[in-house]
Amino acid sequence: MKFTLSWLKEHLDTQASVEEIAETLTDLGLEVEEVFDPASRLKPFTLAKVLHAEQHPDADRLRVCRVMTDEGEKQIVCGAPNARAGITVVLCKPGDYVPGIDTTLGVGKIRGVESHGMMASERELELSEEHDGIIELPSGEVGQKFTDWLAANTPEKIDPVIEIAITPNRADALGVRGVARDLAARGLGTLKPVNAEKVAGAFPSPITVTIDEDTRENGCEVFAGRLIRGVKNGPSPEWLQRRLKAIGLRPISALVDVTNFFTYDRNRPLHVFDADKVQGNLRVHRTVGGETMLGLDEKTYTFGAGQVVISDETGVESIGGIMGGEHTGCTDDTVNVFLEAAVWDRIQIATTGRALKINTDARYRNERGIDPAYNMQALEDATQMILGLCGGEASDVVAAGAVPDVARAYKLVPARVQSLVGMEIPEAEQRATLERLGFRMDGDMAWVPSWRPDVLGEADLVEEVARIASLTKLVGKPLPRVQAGVPKPILTQGQARERIARRTAAALGYNECVTYSFIDQAAAALFGGGTDATMLANPIASDMSHMRPDLLPGLLRAAARNQARGFMDLALFEVGPVFSGGEPGEQAVQVTGVLIGRTGPKDVHGTSRGVDVFDAKADVEAIFSALGAPAKAMILRNGQGWWHPGRHAQIGLGPKKIIATFGELHPKVLREMDVKGPAVAFTIWPEEIPAPKVKTVARPALTLHALQAVERDFAFVVDERVETINIVNAAQGADKALISDVRVFDEFIGGALGEGKKSVAITVRLQPIEATLKEAEIEAVAAKIVEKVAKATGGALRG
Repeated sequence: MKFTLSWLKEHLDTQASVEEIAETLTDLGLEVEEVFDPASRLKPFTLAKVLHAEQHPDADRLRVCRVMTDEGEKQIVCGAPNARAGITVVLCKPGDYVPGIDTTLGVGKIRGVESHGMMASERELELSEEHDGIIELPSGEVGQKFTDWLAANTPEKIDPVIEIAITPNRADALGVRGVARDLAARGLGTLKPVNAEKVAGAFPSPITVTIDEDTRENGCEVFAGRLIRGVKNGPSPEWLQRRLKAIGLRPISALVDVTNFFTYDRNRPLHVFDADKVQGNLRVHRTVGGETMLGLDEKTYTFGAGQVVISDETGVESIGGIMGGEHTGCTDDTVNVFLEAAVWDRIQIATTGRALKINTDARYRNERGIDPAYNMQALEDATQMILGLCGGEASDVVAAGAVPDVARAYKLVPARVQSLVGMEIPEAEQRATLERLGFRMDGDMAWVPSWRPDVLGEADLVEEVARIASLTKLVGKPLPRVQAGVPKPILTQGQARERIARRTAAALGYNECVTYSFIDQAAAALFGGGTDATMLANPIASDMSHMRPDLLPGLLRAAARNQARGFMDLALFEVGPVFSGGEPGEQAVQVTGVLIGRTGPKDVHGTSRGVDVFDAKADVEAIFSALGAPAKAMILRNGQGWWHPGRHAQIGLGPKKIIATFGELHPKVLREMDVKGPAVAFTIWPEEIPAPKVKTVARPALTLHALQAVERDFAFVVDERVETINIVNAAQGADKALISDVRVFDEFIGGALGEGKKSVAITVRLQPIEATLKEAEIEAVAAKIVEKVAKATGGALRG
């Protein structure tokens, strides 16, 4: 929505500057997007007087002028035909930027004669397209600012243009008067009264109007018009053309410009038909489907069934409330015109406009809501303006339908301003604010003005009062504490664990991803999903048809996109929900990470290697430690089908209590997801980790032992199918009181051991508590370790 400052002052009596107005509009909720002030470009320029002008010695069309400026007499070379002694001109000095030629001036020589500036034309200052000569001013003093002269003599040439953003609920602000009303309510001026005169009809209208019964409801509520005969159409007056040009509209003719003026001035779209081209009477009806019309934009529109149009006896002549037809459009030859004003159904306007892909100022306003009570007076006001500009004689008004009754009232409860907004505003001020906005107060009931379709309840009254009072005056106050002392933690245990998992994974060098919860059916099927239970009823895209059963599809897709762009080594993780169905209980939280490629760039030391299962395991253990998971757990096989069959493991607190899975991903899955290189991953279910028995944020006390620990190494020969973890667990269980740690430090397969055999070497750490261990006690524990491992694995101590 654009308007000029002078246009605003036609409705608002104010002395406020354009800066004050812009700031106030934004504070009122009518956000100012741009203020274009032509005077800002003209500030450097001053007035000067030509003292003498003579022919350039080396050019027929140039003159050398001596010009009196505020800095003394200057020599300027000028090519304008009207450059002569005695005229007052606009001077551009060296260093000034001239907008019309996009040039910053300097002292130069023209055909060997030095020139100190230039005398400007109107086009060079972007005041008009006039460039036949330099500007000649009828008055003004040497050194006077050109902007000051314009403000005193032709202020319309430096009229600032204000553009505001309108939210969908503020249809009333789509007219200059509505904007002026808001400013007046704030106290930035006084709203000027408008005359509500009627034009007496001199003859019956030869064109009548009707609305079909099926169109009266949810189509067109009232359709009024009158014929004005004997008009003389042509260019509109300069003041009207200037206003329309300032807001970006192209003046067409006086009749059309009048309708455009009312569209912006009063938020009242109108339409004019060339009455001599209308065959018979006008009828508002719904289309059957298949009708066509050539619009004013010279495009042919084909209508679907049920769209509201205006037709004469020959066919469709206008799209109701959106656009007129080319056939009955007004031209310079128009002598008799039929002026129309109607109230249309907003939803119908929006539906038709979208279906036909038409965006016009009329549609924009009609679909947001105009003032229905002003419909008949708008017809009168436009009639007066047409008669004043084009002459002619008006007929009686003809109308079909009835102006809708939108009267409604809501109770003003002054205390609700405090409870809803937190502002203390006296009741008298609240009532005065609403009255300035056009509300009618009847006791404690506020009757809503017809131009405010957005006010639909008591809370809206509070909003209007607070908006005019300015929400910038709202003082922030801390909420009172429900209980004294240190407040309890806000985050639940699950939320706290998610945050800890995120921070730990990031500290391990992973990059966090946030992927869509929706994936395609093929990817979901790879990870145990893709069934009807997780299918969306209305997906936003074909590749987002199912809820994700796991976080791995999204991470692998992200990895594939990065690899396609040359990033081959990746560490990605995500924390989020996964879904096994559509019911509330069929959702769980996962912490998932993937490692792809190599551990680092190649170097001379050969430290770079491909990622492996143990990298994923180490990261799982680090996250477990941060989450407070039990230190001892079972390592199990038989994970889901997207893991490599022999290179993964599940971590559980029992066969049915799985808390994590880690390992290599199945090659088939990597191929389907277009991921290259070695890829390992882990998935943790934080909700399955039991809560700690002692709920405290403090770390446990550090336990130090005064007695020296003892380490012993063992090497066992076992079948190569025996899992190393079984050896470690068996050794750990030999004496749970003394054995504090068991670590694997070597593995050897084949060779002298024979086919199908391997040697696993472990270090067992014994930590005495009460007394230093004697050799016999150490040997006894060692014997138990050998016995336990042999019993668990069938292996023997290597000789």
